[in-house]
Amino acid sequence: KQRGGGMLKVTGQLGSVMKESTEIAYTVSRAQLADIDPSSSFFDENDIHMHVPEGATPKDGPSAGVTMTTAMLSLALGKPIRNDLAMTGEISLTGKVLPIGGIKEKVMAARRAGIKCIILPDQNKRDFDEIPEYLKEGLDAHFASDYPTVYDVSFS
Repeated sequence: KQRGGGMLKVTGQLGSVMKESTEIAYTVSRAQLADIDPSSSFFDENDIHMHVPEGATPKDGPSAGVTMTTAMLSLALGKPIRNDLAMTGEISLTGKVLPIGGIKEKVMAARRAGIKCIILPDQNKRDFDEIPEYLKEGLDAHFASDYPTVYDVSFS
């Protein structure tokens, strides 16, 4: 975050799909902030620089949309999210949470990281239900069809 004219800059190892997802997350964040705190001018007065460093996992998919939206809102509101939370899901320009792939692998990674609460797209509920019980044990799973549901769980 730096003072500026309200621009988004994206750098790092992102493919074209993820760059587009970042821009959508920024647009949704601005719209959500206008609903949550109409008096806030955070996104008009501050530039956002989103950097995704190179890592072992290729980063060219839309599944970080809800996560990026939540991170930007956390910054804009000055409010941290729950520290036991993981989330995944593509986000549309209208704030709909869209289904993604790799649910089993993402749940396994969340468990390895000690996560207790996860947010998944509503349309991936069937994929979650098919995961073995021992992987779901102890996880508080929430399913979202739109961003306000993600927001409510994230900032509770």
